[in-house]
Amino acid sequence: MIISHRLVFVAALFITCLITANIIAVKVISLGLLILPAAIVIFPLSYIFGDILTEVYGYRWARKVIWLGFLCNLIFVVFAWVGQMLPPAPFWEGQGAYESILGYTPRLLIASFSGYLVGEFANSFVLARMKILTEGRWLWSRTIGSTVVGQGLDTSVFITLAYIGTASFAPVMILYHWLAKTLIEAAATPLTYAVVNFLKRKEAIDTYDHQTSFNPFRIFD
Repeated sequence: MIISHRLVFVAALFITCLITANIIAVKVISLGLLILPAAIVIFPLSYIFGDILTEVYGYRWARKVIWLGFLCNLIFVVFAWVGQMLPPAPFWEGQGAYESILGYTPRLLIASFSGYLVGEFANSFVLARMKILTEGRWLWSRTIGSTVVGQGLDTSVFITLAYIGTASFAPVMILYHWLAKTLIEAAATPLTYAVVNFLKRKEAIDTYDHQTSFNPFRIFD
């Protein structure tokens, strides 16, 4: 398949949402009784774009974009660390703020990267398999179903690796985060339908992964 500008556009939005979520996640917000990271407002969008990639272009392209997102996020983290290590100008007073916002600890990085890879690949796999089982019907069932699995794994892996053994860890955190992310994607179902139908019509494709290898490491397949 020839790479189209629409595929590049969706991939760029996916990666932008991912990196933005990682930056703003350091802020904790209060929604009534719920305490959540600010990333809750954008991170679910990466799953929506992941659904669109898999539904329209198939698991092979979704796999490539997931790894591209991982690489782009890694580049951002590495150079954010380099920027932190560089000596600040004597008159610059923002070093502490810079470290607070962009000074990721190794534990949080491992948790974030692990949750992302497990969750995104699970999301894409479930959606691709459900598309075959439902013969392309009931798009809502596979976008929501794949999100339930993907977001559940992502949230469980991230919170467990990031906070277990600390005073901040509470298993109920996983439930709150998972429910909030899933509800946001469910609410966005009409938007997902609109974008998917538009892309299928413009690209004249509707990919089914009958012969696809679901090995997440076959990047150049």
